[in-house]
Amino acid sequence: MENQKVARVFQEIGDILQLQGVNRFRYLAYYKAVQIVESLSLDVRKIYDDPEKQFTDIPGIGSALASKIVEILETGQCKEHQELLNGFSKGLLELLTIRGLGPKKVKLFYDVLGIDDIHKLKAAAEKGSLAELPRMGEKSQAEILKAIIDHEKHRERIILHSARVTADAMVEYMKTCEEVTKVQFAGSLRRGRETIGDVDILATGKDHAKIIQHFIDHSDVQDVLAHGETKASVVNGSGFQIDFRVVEAKSFGSALYYFTGSKNHNIHARKLAIGKGMKVNEYGIFKGDEWLAGETESDIFKVLGLPYIIPELREDNGEIEAGFNDALPDSIEVDDIRGDLHMHTTASDGKNSLEEMVGEAKKLGYEYIAITDHSPSVRVAHGLSNERVLDHIARIDALNEKIDGMTILKGAEIDILADGSLDYPDEILAKLDMVNISVHSKFNLPADEQTARVIKGLSNPYVTMLCHPTGRIVKQREPILIDIVEVARAAKAHGVAMEINGSSRLDLSPGNAKLAKEQGCKFLINTDSHRVMHLQNMRFGVTLARRGWIEKTDVLNTLPLAQMLSYFNRPQ
Repeated sequence: MENQKVARVFQEIGDILQLQGVNRFRYLAYYKAVQIVESLSLDVRKIYDDPEKQFTDIPGIGSALASKIVEILETGQCKEHQELLNGFSKGLLELLTIRGLGPKKVKLFYDVLGIDDIHKLKAAAEKGSLAELPRMGEKSQAEILKAIIDHEKHRERIILHSARVTADAMVEYMKTCEEVTKVQFAGSLRRGRETIGDVDILATGKDHAKIIQHFIDHSDVQDVLAHGETKASVVNGSGFQIDFRVVEAKSFGSALYYFTGSKNHNIHARKLAIGKGMKVNEYGIFKGDEWLAGETESDIFKVLGLPYIIPELREDNGEIEAGFNDALPDSIEVDDIRGDLHMHTTASDGKNSLEEMVGEAKKLGYEYIAITDHSPSVRVAHGLSNERVLDHIARIDALNEKIDGMTILKGAEIDILADGSLDYPDEILAKLDMVNISVHSKFNLPADEQTARVIKGLSNPYVTMLCHPTGRIVKQREPILIDIVEVARAAKAHGVAMEINGSSRLDLSPGNAKLAKEQGCKFLINTDSHRVMHLQNMRFGVTLARRGWIEKTDVLNTLPLAQMLSYFNRPQ
């Protein structure tokens, strides 16, 4: 969806205007537009292509903003955005990507200390200068320094979600080239890694030169790093590098296999081929000078004597041995998911109403969903008080009466408090269909205390799911210290599912999911959606599960509603 690009441009315009100190209504208009565009359930490109639709038909989008959306879609840029960027330090915009920093703090740092990039910010924090600023202090300074260190650790890599949007858009664009017969993204993105270095795309077709030219002519290409007869590398408007390669049709499968990796998996496969008197490379699999296969990946595996191994498993973590022993998992598919059991509405910190979230879920064909707004301890998320959650339950019941073909479950995402108790009393928990619990505070407890806290929360008989079990947010927050094996054993003992979260948290990690499965744990794959467009993130949760060797039978929301609920042997 190109919504992401439009929202990014509007966000940067708003940020620059706020940093420049202009009238607040100007930058607030752009921030509001970001929310509107991100909340759309329809791709802005489809609105643009439909002669019967206008951007001004969208509530909150006036003629000025509509013309800028059209400009971005037609030219790949926005003139006002480019003019604001000229002479403006991009380092200031990067500061806004640091966890906990907003325009007000960034402006304060710049105005008082002249800080306009991350290096200067880190130096000031290490020197102690930030703590001396108004409304700061030692604690805030320490939190910023930790956030900088976390950011530096991940800054060169792209989160899976952004990389996939970029790759999908480029693949669809390349399909419009008449000379292209096949095109697919490869690399660590195809294996579903949580973060990606560069986006790799392969194609085959009749005229390699025309295909390459079509690639570099994309409207979002900002810089061409390399351009040859069969390869090109570019940087797009988001700063992502995309490497493109055109191969012969007979080698497309072998090239896709080779450039998907991983390196260790490929090395293992090469050794296996050598043991059979063959060699395998990006051009095919050979015995001497005889070409044996290469047009499809399946042919490569067949010649090696293996069943097809899905890209997500190709990490040399036992998948080749499992293939020979007929022990590969029957990996879960997106189409296996019957419902999404973790999403938020405007009742707490969601950006879309109850009705909008339900409507979008129904379009996706779900049999059931759960609305799970926050409990009161999460004040920043406007958590629902005891009284408000009862009203919310009544609203869900009323909407359920009007909806055909889908069941809306009454749920909540409930904080596990520091002592392991839950944020709602049992009399409220008893009224909920889904009692999802999670850690949103005290992230720095020692491992034994954190583990005991979570296990106590799991022991409440009303609990159904442990959400984002390690609390990580990819590229933003490290996991809490927790004994995942002990937590998984406790979840199994109490009949509680562990979540695989497809949001930017991407939690559980594949390794932890596999560990939890080995303890006999069951899972729920959810999106933790805060906007209607986030419901599309189910595919990323499924990708994590596939990487963790999770099968359909391990995942409860592949079951019909009654069977899914029966797992949670809740008090009546």
